[in-house]
Amino acid sequence: MVTSPTGKAAAQPTARIAVLGRGPVAAGDPVLRGDDLGVLRGDGLFETMHLRQGRPWLRDEHLARLVAAADAVELAVPPTTALIDLLDGVRAGWPAAVEGALRLVCTRGPESGGPPTVYATLAGVPAASRAARRDGIGVATLPLGVPADARNGLSWLPAGIKSTSYAVNSAARRWANRAGVDDVLWVSSDGYALEGPWANVVWLTDDTLCTVPAATTGILAGTTVAWLLAHAGELGLSAAERMVTTAELHAADGVWFTSSVRGAVEVHTLDGVRRDRCPRTPALQALLGYPV
Repeated sequence: MVTSPTGKAAAQPTARIAVLGRGPVAAGDPVLRGDDLGVLRGDGLFETMHLRQGRPWLRDEHLARLVAAADAVELAVPPTTALIDLLDGVRAGWPAAVEGALRLVCTRGPESGGPPTVYATLAGVPAASRAARRDGIGVATLPLGVPADARNGLSWLPAGIKSTSYAVNSAARRWANRAGVDDVLWVSSDGYALEGPWANVVWLTDDTLCTVPAATTGILAGTTVAWLLAHAGELGLSAAERMVTTAELHAADGVWFTSSVRGAVEVHTLDGVRRDRCPRTPALQALLGYPV
């Protein structure tokens, strides 16, 4: 059940889709061609934004990341103004009381040639995401099989992009389901924590809020975690980017996963070891502005 700021139940609106050049389409209408490279090869990019009070939070940061990724993979995305118009069109009239997940997708288009396929989707934030904010999550580490700096040293491999090629991420989530945990934290072959399939890891040591450096590891530079660390001073905390081992995470004062839709969710169990709840969690969530 979704509630409004007044405490009354807010109706969950129907999911929406809009295609660049076509406008809104019915949920059952075709959006992609059968030979679209986004489907055949996962050749595309996407960004997901948190819709709050009817507006996409950190929209410009998400679009800037998309444009940078498009340049890295030589994908000709439309002008930012056209992307904003598409997002504005799909969110028009969305109830302000209902938080949403606003996704922008750009694929390379048909295999036979042609312009990129660009569309946006909007749906209510899943109940599981809202529950994770409230209750926290159990996480297991999973070996990624490469050293922490391996991807950054490969000039041919674009690192830190939000690609529609999500086979590895999905495999990790399926493993998590089989293992009975909520999420996964990838660990490098030299013993460092990197990121989750859908999240960045954040931890608190003394009065310093930390995350893994994207520039040297090739992980995705998260928009939510960047905003959180930039505003850590409002909570009386300093901020830093550091490498971290699993043992150091076990010893941390608090550990969270951050992402655009879930916000900050506390890791209450890591590799089967239950952690004490961190008293800083409510303040972090309030700072980010996600309802709990």
